[in-house]
Amino acid sequence: MNSIGQLLRLTTFGESHGTAIGGVLDGFPAGIVIDEDFVRAEMCRRRPGQSAITTQRNEQDEVQFLSGIFEGRSTGTPIAFMIANCNSRSNDYGNLREAYRPSHADYVYDCKYGIRDHRGGGRSSARETAVRVCAGALAKLALRQLGISVLAYTSQVGEISLDDNYTAYDLSLVENNAVRCPDAVKAAEMEKLILDVKRQGDTVGGVVTCVAKGVPAGLGEPLYDKLSASLAGAMLSINAVKGFEYGNGFAAAAGRGSEQNDIFFNNGGKIATRSNNSGGIQGGISNGNDIYFRVAFKPVATVLKEQPTVTKEGEEILLLARGRHDPCVVPRAVPVVEAMTALVLLDHYMLDKAKRF
Repeated sequence: MNSIGQLLRLTTFGESHGTAIGGVLDGFPAGIVIDEDFVRAEMCRRRPGQSAITTQRNEQDEVQFLSGIFEGRSTGTPIAFMIANCNSRSNDYGNLREAYRPSHADYVYDCKYGIRDHRGGGRSSARETAVRVCAGALAKLALRQLGISVLAYTSQVGEISLDDNYTAYDLSLVENNAVRCPDAVKAAEMEKLILDVKRQGDTVGGVVTCVAKGVPAGLGEPLYDKLSASLAGAMLSINAVKGFEYGNGFAAAAGRGSEQNDIFFNNGGKIATRSNNSGGIQGGISNGNDIYFRVAFKPVATVLKEQPTVTKEGEEILLLARGRHDPCVVPRAVPVVEAMTALVLLDHYMLDKAKRF
């Protein structure tokens, strides 16, 4: 499956070292002003080569829209777009034609398809997430008209983590540093750790926290299409993601119901809650509070140090991977998390409106 969404559906195509990557966004509402400068800015937040702590592959990630936009507005027809691959170095991956990188998708792709593109990981490469960011930028433009905003930030790298939840930080500061952390002191510590790990030829993981504000109550379905489940599925589809939790998440398992419950009260004629331990979602449906969740990323599987592995024929070898890779994917994953969140929220908003006369 290369598509995600129901009424709003994104289908992506392309490989890391192919001619181009791209997508088709079907079901996007008509009449939305398409701010291409905004789309370009979102793409720049994800693109490689943006700082010393990211891969030095130098892709400009210019988006070419092929259909679905006329005179600066969406037409309601499929929006097709492509992004050229201009700076791939396929020769760096020649030694991976027959060998399997530990914890990478190499082995399972061979098991599933019997053939794989070893250049940069092919379809399993995080290069594909550029398409998601483009589509997510369009979804953000539509959500903006509804008063809905989505903002993510780095809340942990390795063992360095923020001490408080999102309400304690000025999230307008997220883009002030390369790590995309709203705490300048912790950001400096995180950046130093990433650079140290990079010098060792190793990688490190972390956590991205995402906050959606202005989401109306009522989005999501009671059972299999819960808003929380859709968000979890979208996040777990991102490369290197290992975990998802919303609201109090796993910490809620250690508490009591009387401590965790979000108490309702009459706030000047409007029903509200005194806390938001539920993370803005109850029974799989948004309740009007801020939606917030955390996404855990493992260390990138490709490390630039020698590791034991096997070839396709089962021969045990020592493999030294080459190429340009992120020592920590988390800073560049921030706009990807935002993009997937925006796509899910817009899809559920459209589904909700389709069910009401």
